[in-house]
Amino acid sequence: MKITEKIKQCEQKDRVWWSFEYFPPRTAQGLQNLLDRIERMRGLGPEFIDITWNAGGRTSDLTAEMVKTCQKLIGIETCMHLTCTNMPKEKVDIALREAKASGCRNVLALRGDPPMGKEEWEAVEGGFVHGVDLVRHIRREYGDYFDIAVAGFPQHMLLPKEELDQEMQWLKEKIEAGVNFIFTQMFYDVQIFIDWVKAVRAAGITIPIVPGIAPIQTWNGFQRATSLAKTIIPQSFKDAMEPHKSNDEKVREIGTKLVADMCRRILNEDLGIKGLHFYTMNLEKATKMLLEELNLVPRVETLKPLPWRQSLTPTRRSETIRPIFWANRTKSYLSRTENWDEYPNGRFGDSRSPAYGELDGYGVWIKQTKEDALKLWGEPNSVAEISELFAKFCLGQLAALPWSDQPPAVETSTISERLAHMNKLGFLTINSQPSVDGARSDDKVFGWGPINGYVYQKAYLEFFVNPALLALLLKQIERDSNITYYVINKKGDLRTNTHSDGPNAVTWGIFPGKEVIQPTIVEAVSFMAWKDEAFELGHQWAQLYDPNSASRKVISDLMDSCYLVNVVHNDFRSPDAIFEPFFKAGEEFLASMKTSPVVNGNVNGHAA
Repeated sequence: MKITEKIKQCEQKDRVWWSFEYFPPRTAQGLQNLLDRIERMRGLGPEFIDITWNAGGRTSDLTAEMVKTCQKLIGIETCMHLTCTNMPKEKVDIALREAKASGCRNVLALRGDPPMGKEEWEAVEGGFVHGVDLVRHIRREYGDYFDIAVAGFPQHMLLPKEELDQEMQWLKEKIEAGVNFIFTQMFYDVQIFIDWVKAVRAAGITIPIVPGIAPIQTWNGFQRATSLAKTIIPQSFKDAMEPHKSNDEKVREIGTKLVADMCRRILNEDLGIKGLHFYTMNLEKATKMLLEELNLVPRVETLKPLPWRQSLTPTRRSETIRPIFWANRTKSYLSRTENWDEYPNGRFGDSRSPAYGELDGYGVWIKQTKEDALKLWGEPNSVAEISELFAKFCLGQLAALPWSDQPPAVETSTISERLAHMNKLGFLTINSQPSVDGARSDDKVFGWGPINGYVYQKAYLEFFVNPALLALLLKQIERDSNITYYVINKKGDLRTNTHSDGPNAVTWGIFPGKEVIQPTIVEAVSFMAWKDEAFELGHQWAQLYDPNSASRKVISDLMDSCYLVNVVHNDFRSPDAIFEPFFKAGEEFLASMKTSPVVNGNVNGHAA
């Protein structure tokens, strides 16, 4: 969505909005950490983010890749910076083409800073000389597809009148060339900003102005940033913070209140501005403190329109249904289903599509490095030790498993003790959800979707299990007609007790003025596609260990012999019913082990 459309929607609701800016890091590890942070900060409720184009154009490829990642995987509306520095026309066109392909609708067009090692800015051969030239090119090539922003400089108010008038004329030329809104440079003297906004309006410029707000992190960082940008610092800011300049925590606390007061004045002044753009410097705490000080609380509807993260790329914007199997591996799901090419009526892909289920062309991987994996999971030498790792994950005592990139969801806490008990009985859970009977859509644990709605879900469990324990479990399951299951082994032999060829909706929502929304499903074809990845992740885990180690052998044997199973309890009003067959089968299995300690090479369900 275009940023001006988002601004208009917020104005119609008389609601304050906010957005964040990030810059591309210099290292691969820094990039991964930043993407994790952007995903986490998405929970603070920004309407959009923007990604800078580093000074001298050095990180242009990385900026484009970050925009793609944020649109596609994190599912947050993104604005891409684009400068003229070191950018011939061909490179500009590539960047714009890739931005459009990723669903990005917003570009901040800048002339840019001089290239590294040069004091004066100069155009490259075949490039653009001024920011307005870049604006005209984008409009000529892409019509009104992109919202185009330009930079605004409040401190121009300090220029002599003739120079200020010239700057206003250049700004008007950009607007006439097709600019939709203005991001301002950071400032701390709020009166200068207010005077500049009034001067812009007096010059006949009516497009939205977005004030750039820089949270204060530390005294040294504050001094460095304001010095580089030649930003005017009010004496009141210096008087309040300088006595505490060696105490970062105190500086951040005082700075938060000073900047918050500045923001309140902007929002309360008769300027028609109801949004704030935060220059985060890729840091989280100061921005979060500032939002809390301003009492800007994110809305559930903004953060979670569906129970899973939507992609904003053009081919997936209308996707409203996904299989539950990839719930913990969103990036893998999006990448590996890129060619599942039929989305009739916005539903999940038609299994009749010739592209459905194709998994070639994209490898399976564990997110952690070998070093991080060994720190996380140690060197388990038995199935019992593996079970203990799974139980710890369910209890929130372990940050990740090979099948889960992230810690357990908040809703898992409602069933964590039962999940841990299941794992200790030999059911190694890799995915689950509790049943929900009409939670409000703004519920902090289960809520999603528009306001004034109600959400439901069936209890779901997915796990690895050895054949002997599985046989006892299926005997128990057959006694409850509300349970459906799919069982599959590494070779792809599938068993099920469901009599329907269609999907089983395991999450749905009822909202005012809408049809029933069913965003999460279980069905056979996608489960068969997922099983390849599920087993491969186990084998990759095994390969982190030395070839002759006990850890590699026990994990490899487990993946070779066990079954992957998913179970749905279709009575969503019976929250505990799904666990009963597992506990009964587990107790029966343990009892049988006492009388027959060795069964098929296993002792008490563990490798002999």
